Amino acid sequence: MRVWAILAAASILGAALWAADQNPAPPPQSDEPARITVDVTRVSMLFTVTDKKGRFITNLSKEDFQVADAKKPQTIQEFTAESDLPLRLGILIDTSNSIRDRFRFEQEAAVEFVNSVVKPRVDRVMLVSFDTATQLISDLVDDPAPIEAQIRALRPGGGTALYDAIYYACRDKLIQDQPRHKFRRAIVIVSDGDDNQSRYTRDQALEMAQKADVVLYSISTNISRVESDGDKVLKYYANETGGRAFFPFKVEDLDQSFQNIANELRHQYSVSYRPEPLLTDGLFHPVQLLVKDRKDLVVRVRSGYYAPKM
Repeated sequence: MRVWAILAAASILGAALWAADQNPAPPPQSDEPARITVDVTRVSMLFTVTDKKGRFITNLSKEDFQVADAKKPQTIQEFTAESDLPLRLGILIDTSNSIRDRFRFEQEAAVEFVNSVVKPRVDRVMLVSFDTATQLISDLVDDPAPIEAQIRALRPGGGTALYDAIYYACRDKLIQDQPRHKFRRAIVIVSDGDDNQSRYTRDQALEMAQKADVVLYSISTNISRVESDGDKVLKYYANETGGRAFFPFKVEDLDQSFQNIANELRHQYSVSYRPEPLLTDGLFHPVQLLVKDRKDLVVRVRSGYYAPKM
């Protein structure tokens, strides 16, 4: 009887496999919610601390900080200075027509940034261009040398799909290396922030960045000296993820903006804690991180995290 049961099961399985071959399932649509595995026992946050003049404060200890999750005090379990933690970096360059006038200088500044920040065989960097569509120019590599030629080969033209580029870079690439708390994840955006082509919304892109623990930095290409809607978008992304937005009004200031981001990446702290109570509701949980009794210091950290949904 047991043999006949096994043969019957094998026959059913073979029929199912044949049917699948004849009627393959359609590929997943890109606008479907991404399925991302989230550590249910740990929240990790990268952050920087500066004084009111923007100077980095690097001599703080675990006892100097306090964390509140949805206004409930939490116990910090791990604390480290993360200047040497391996970096997973995405360079997102706007190649739309709106940035054509100073595109060449942006390329040179981006090349210098990659060469000065990425440590070969330790860090990994990827290059994404976006205009009407998002294009992966280089996957994550641990050697910045090929990225240099690829940045210089970019040519502007088309619309702007910024939100799609952020969503793709976070969901499909930067989230891959696990466990998450063993890597720093950041994206540097060079754009005017004026999206007119994306399928995803501004907040869908932000949600994906938060789920992937990615810090967003941006360098605006708006040189009008009047804040645009795109500038507001770039500031929003930076504020919500713990990054910074830079607005160089002269091409000569672009290189300094890249250097400022490089300095940020070298002066980071990291804290980890287990949320109490531990919730698996799939919702966004606001987090507050402060330096105790130091109102003269500024902490730049992401605004919260998405809990897993069980």
